[in-house]
Order: sequence, then structure tokens, then C-alpha cells
Amino acid sequence: MNGRVTGLTFGALVLMAIILPGFVDAYSLTVALTLCMWIALTQSWAILSGMTGYISLGHVVFYGLGAYTVVVTWQTIPLFIAIPLAGLFAGLFAFTIGTPVLRVRGPYFVILTFGIAELVKFVVVNVEVGMGKASRLLFGAPGTEEIYYAMLFLAVVATVLTWALKRSRFGQGLVAIREDEAAAETIGIPVARYKAIAFTISAVIPGMVGGLMALRSTYFETLQVFNPLVSFTIVTMAIIGGSDDARGPILGAGMLVILSELLWANAPQLYMIILGVLLIAFVLTMPYGIVGYISEKSRRAS
Repeated sequence: MNGRVTGLTFGALVLMAIILPGFVDAYSLTVALTLCMWIALTQSWAILSGMTGYISLGHVVFYGLGAYTVVVTWQTIPLFIAIPLAGLFAGLFAFTIGTPVLRVRGPYFVILTFGIAELVKFVVVNVEVGMGKASRLLFGAPGTEEIYYAMLFLAVVATVLTWALKRSRFGQGLVAIREDEAAAETIGIPVARYKAIAFTISAVIPGMVGGLMALRSTYFETLQVFNPLVSFTIVTMAIIGGSDDARGPILGAGMLVILSELLWANAPQLYMIILGVLLIAFVLTMPYGIVGYISEKSRRAS
């Protein structure tokens, strides 16, 4: 019954999101687009980090590579090919580095993923400098509404994918790895393969999201696209909402986007301080996020 109610609620939210552009102004539509972007990114992060416990601080590398793919191919191939290609390229990169990167655990993995993102950022910077380009402008990009619908599609796909994986045998294997990797391997779970697959899957959506956001900004600047703040924001949203359930990224992203809009408008100087305090408060009082807190309250009530 609870699952059916959740499904109906999700369906209603998607329907409202589909008809939203006909009822809001340009600013509100931009906020909705941003919310869809963060939901898609956080859901993809949850597939790896939420389920396996391998906390990544380098998710921005897939976002940035996807954006760069679309920028490089701009007006040379159709967008309906360029966007999936951005996801494919990000996934291929994750597949290539996944096996060696996933050999390390804990804080070493966190540092390594952050370092890889920074390394790729400066490789792209040097490539651009070598080509004599400091930045790129994208003329003739689609409008906000078209990009919004594409981003909404990615957010829905990422949410459904996270939900389905969590309930699959593969997802249960990932959770087993999170709980005790050695024990999971002992009972026959192909740990290395499962981690590599999760790492690759988690990279595809961010690649396409990055490509769409490059079109949204119509301006590509490497340091901005590969900004580590993107990774930090994803982790913050996952922690606030709850990272191992598809509902968590939606709640975390929704709360943080709304709070961000309020803070930027009313207290821009205190924005990062308030977000830091909020994150600490959630870690101390709700270690499993909003979803975990609600689930615990429901269990106690029953």
C-alpha cells in the first residue's frame, strides 16, 4: 500500500511538472529546470555512493565531460545524438577508470575521486589553451522550455532507475557491499564487477545533464563547468534527503533549491555559512536524511 501511494504521488508530481511551463513565468521555470538538474545528478550519485557506501567527491567530472562533448560537437551533429553521446562518453570514461579507482576504499576513495576530477579539469584547460580557446559561445541553442522538458525526462529516468536498481538483485548486492564488502564477496557476490557497473551507470546521466546545461548557459568555461562545488552540492543534497532511497534525492534537492533561492535573495553573504550549518545539523540529528527520519517515525508509530 505504501509503495502504491508513493508511486501515485510520484506520478502526480511528474504530471504537474509536465504542465508547469504553461502556468509559470520564466524565472520560475528556470528554478524548476535547476531542480530537475539536481534531482538527476543526486539520483545518479546515489546509485554508486548511496548503495555501495563509496562516497564520491568527483561526480562533477562526468558532468563536465558531458558538457565538453556537446560543446565540441556543437552544430556538427544533431542534438538528439550529441546529448546521448555525452552520456556515453562519460560512461565510457567511468568504465575505463572504474577498476583501478574502485580498488581503494574509505577516505582514500573520496580523495582519489576529487583528484581525478581536478586532473581532468586541468587537462581540458590545457587542451583548450593549446587550441587557442579560453571559452566558447553556443549560438542558436534551444530555449529554456525545450531544455526543461529534456531535463525533466532525465530526472524521471534517473529516479525510476534508482528505484528499480534498489529493488533488484543487483541493487541488493550493492547494499551488501556497503554493509560488509568482505562478507559480500564471501557469499559469492562479484564485488569488483558490481562496483564497476554501478560506477559506469552513475556516470551516464550526469554526462547528459552536463550537455543540457551547456546549452542552457550558452557559454562554456572549463573552470566553471568542472567546479568542485557541483560535487559538494550533490553530496549535501543526498545527505539531507537520504542517499539510498529514490525519494531522498528528490526531497534533498527540493529543500536545498528552495532554500538556495531564498538565501540568495535575502542573505547572499550568509549563503554558504547557513548551508554548512544546515548540513552539520542534518548529519548530527538525521544521519539517514529526511527519508530515514520519516521511516523511523513510521516504524515507531506502527
